[in-house]
Amino acid sequence: MELLKAENLSKSYASHKALDDVSLTIPRHTIFGLLGPNGAGKTTLIRIITQIFTADSGQILFNGEKLNPEHISKIGYMPEERGLYKKMKVGEQLLYLAQLKGMTKNDALATLKEWFQKFEISNWWNKNVEDLSKGMQQKIQFVATVMHKPELIILDEPFSGFDPINANLIKDEILLLKEQGSTIIFSTHRMESVEELCDHVALINKAKKILDGPKRDIKNAYKENIFEVEYTGSLVSLNGSFKILKDNAGAEFSTASIQISPEQKPNDLLSALIKSAEVQAFKEKIPSMNEIFISKVKGVSYE
Repeated sequence: MELLKAENLSKSYASHKALDDVSLTIPRHTIFGLLGPNGAGKTTLIRIITQIFTADSGQILFNGEKLNPEHISKIGYMPEERGLYKKMKVGEQLLYLAQLKGMTKNDALATLKEWFQKFEISNWWNKNVEDLSKGMQQKIQFVATVMHKPELIILDEPFSGFDPINANLIKDEILLLKEQGSTIIFSTHRMESVEELCDHVALINKAKKILDGPKRDIKNAYKENIFEVEYTGSLVSLNGSFKILKDNAGAEFSTASIQISPEQKPNDLLSALIKSAEVQAFKEKIPSMNEIFISKVKGVSYE
């Protein structure tokens, strides 16, 4: 069942069309990758979901209800442009934000104590935000986003400013939040993060949705029956029955990319190969999300 459903959303600013009849379904308890080049409409969509903007037409359903102000407390939003008050102390600010989101002071204190211990930042409580590094501010922003245990968490470029160690720390927390029942919209340009974290993806380009579905299904839909082979010997046994796209000799092994027809099976290729070659490695080439992204946005082949 879905947590959030966007139906036929359109939004314009003067003569600029930011969203053009966009519909999406966000399944419950998943990490949903929201992808697209700069200016595609992702931020506008997020701001409609968070009720910062209103759509010109269309609607959003949250838990089957039309999106309304009561849902704001069930959403956590971490924008790409961070929104902390730089002159406030960290603890004071987080307590203030927690109570804005409906938490009591005692509950907020207990929750924040857990997060500060987990992130090993207990000595930051009385620091001014402006005295923290960008990465340290990122941690505080993340805590502010998730501390009220929202049903829907929206993360816009959450790894920006993090070193690899802290990026892995936040990644682990995102996966844990999903396990604990949150649904996460993950907007990013980092395709390696999409590969690692996302269950579903949608691609928006020039205000329109051009791709949507489970990540595994999308990757399988764009594969082209190409197999990567490492071998010694020769490919003479293929005898024109298969399309050799690349064949490169190496110091130890040769490598080849070979395409089979829709009627052929991987075992057909493997059986032909072993007649004149010793196969060291054999795997199907599944396109990466980065390759699919480029092919859909720029209209080029990912081969």
